[in-house]
Amino acid sequence: YGTPRELPLHEGSPQNPESAYGITKLAGEFYTRMWHDSFGLDYTILRYANVYGPRQDPMGEAGVIAIFAHRMLVGEPVRIDWDGEQRKDYVYVGDIARANLLALERGQNEVFCLGTGQPTSVNELYERLSEIVGVRVPITRAPKRPGDVRLQYFDPAKAREVLGWQPETPLERGLEETVAYFRTVTQTMRP
Repeated sequence: YGTPRELPLHEGSPQNPESAYGITKLAGEFYTRMWHDSFGLDYTILRYANVYGPRQDPMGEAGVIAIFAHRMLVGEPVRIDWDGEQRKDYVYVGDIARANLLALERGQNEVFCLGTGQPTSVNELYERLSEIVGVRVPITRAPKRPGDVRLQYFDPAKAREVLGWQPETPLERGLEETVAYFRTVTQTMRP
């Protein structure tokens, strides 16, 4: 969506992606609709908030929760971009999996925003994960990344009404389950 003009974001919110990643996602939606218009291909578009949970790759650039959990467990510093007060909507992978299954049966030729509707800052994630892991690792500060936005979260009302979906996993429980997973695999993940 880019920097939102209104919050919470919903299916009809203006889209103005500010990163290559966001542009490719929007292009995919245009292609999907073109195939529908040209060939009658049915579709359901699911726009995810920031999905996190077990089995997420902690070695990449994205996925702050997985990256922080892994680095805390091995005692390495974490990097926080900007001032850490950027707030995003984090939704548990199990809830997203359930939404995908529901979308197979309902919501034909529709778009849905899937999130919790609750923004959480990167600094808050650091604090909560530190408590769960039981360690405070050093923080390395970095400048704002291009395309990062200050505040972004979804309104999942349409998904609730049409798909019968709503997020069921509170952030605290999702973080605990994510850390529990990384505790079992961290030793095998070291570079």
